[in-house]
Parts: sequence; C-alpha cells; structure tokens
Amino acid sequence: MIFVASGTQDGRELVRRLCAAGHDVAASVVSSYGEQLLAAQRTAGGGNLIINDTPLDEDGLLDFFKEHDIRIFVDATHPYAVNVSRNAMAACTAAGLPYIRYERDVTDISYENVHLVHSYEEACETAACLGKTVFLTTGSRNLERFVKAPTLKDRTIIARVLPTAEVIALCEDLGLTPAQIVAMQGPFSRELNRSMYEKYGADVIVTKNSGMVGGTDEKFQAAEDLGLPVIVIDRPVLDYPNLAHTFEEVREFVDSIKES
Repeated sequence: MIFVASGTQDGRELVRRLCAAGHDVAASVVSSYGEQLLAAQRTAGGGNLIINDTPLDEDGLLDFFKEHDIRIFVDATHPYAVNVSRNAMAACTAAGLPYIRYERDVTDISYENVHLVHSYEEACETAACLGKTVFLTTGSRNLERFVKAPTLKDRTIIARVLPTAEVIALCEDLGLTPAQIVAMQGPFSRELNRSMYEKYGADVIVTKNSGMVGGTDEKFQAAEDLGLPVIVIDRPVLDYPNLAHTFEEVREFVDSIKES
C-alpha cells in the first residue's frame, strides 16, 4: 500500500491517479473538509482507498506503516508544512521505506513591489511598516502569529480563510470581527482579488509562494493593478531524498519501486 500525505489539491489529484492506476492508497488529511473531498474518490478508481484524519507524529507513522503494510511514502503536503515532512522522512528512514516529495513549482515573481521574508515574525514587522490595513492570504494555521504580533497591534488585519465552522471559530476566538474575516474558498481570479483588496482597503498583501495551484499569480497581478506592496513568506528548503515536480515523476518512482 502507498501512503500519500495529502491535504492539498495536488495531493488529492495524486491519490486519484494512483487509485485509478490500481494502487491501494492510504491518504492522510489534516481537516474534516479534506476528508470530505477525498472520500468522494473512494470509488473513482481500481485501487482501495483508506483515509486517515488523525495527526501522526514519527511514532504514529511507524505504527501506521506496520498496521497497513505501507511500502512507499509520497509526501504531497503543503509546501510550508515542514514539520510534517521532517517527521515523514525520519519515519521512512527508521522503517526503511522509500520516500518521495512532490512539490509544485514556485511562481516566478516578476512584480517589483515584492518584499521577500523568511519568517512570520519578519512578515509582521515588514507589514507594520507598509500600511495600516494588512490583508492576509496565508490561511488560518498561522493566523495567531499575526493577530498577536506586537508590531501589528495598531494595524487592521483582514484574514481570508476557508469558510468552515472550525476556521471561523478560530478567527472569532482570536478576536477578529466579521468585518475582518473573508471566508471564501479559492483559488481566486485576478479580478476577484482586486475587488477584495479594494473593498477592504488593503494597504499591503501578505502571502506565501504556493505556486499556480495556490493562486499566487493572480494575487500578484491584482496587487500590481493597484500598486500594492506584497510580502512573500519564502518557502522553507529541506533536503529531500527524492523530489518530483510532476505527477508523472511520482508515478515513475512508484513503478520503479514496485518493479524492484
């Protein structure tokens, strides 16, 4: 059985393709919404699909590998989920399992008014210097870092997040008002991004370089239309034993392991 650490659109597509090719797949997700999306693929192909929605640390992964006879690990988590990838690589090394990382290509940043930073703290400090209203497109998992950042204490934060009950509850628990929450599912077009920036009076945009699948290009284009600065939190860099940038490369890796 192949373990796919999913949680992204790319991961779900990899699961679909592997199942369609007849492989048995165990897919791991990080939210109930991700589980719903994957569950729709149970009958989409020839291979069996089981879904794990329980967070797994290194020991948890090792136990899961044994229980489900995992033979290959495909890491298709979000490009910024470094702790998950580190745990996965450590578990695969301990279990002697082949590991491959699928990572979408980054967006080529040609917009001149971009401020590249390497941490959330640096993003907060830079945003505080660039305007009064900070429009976040970084999701909900690190929202607390911005809301509680001393440098942003006197700034207005607008958070664009997924429209799920748990995410909205998180925003409310952090003290965000309805006027500060944009609960919508992306990706968003250039025009819609621009309309949102204008509606909420954004002075600066904060994002990650999540690639075309994550709608990064359209965020830049909309900001450029309005002359707004964009803070980009750079991707962390890990030393992966095997790295793929296309679905075909993942399939070839899986096939090579199956044949050996």
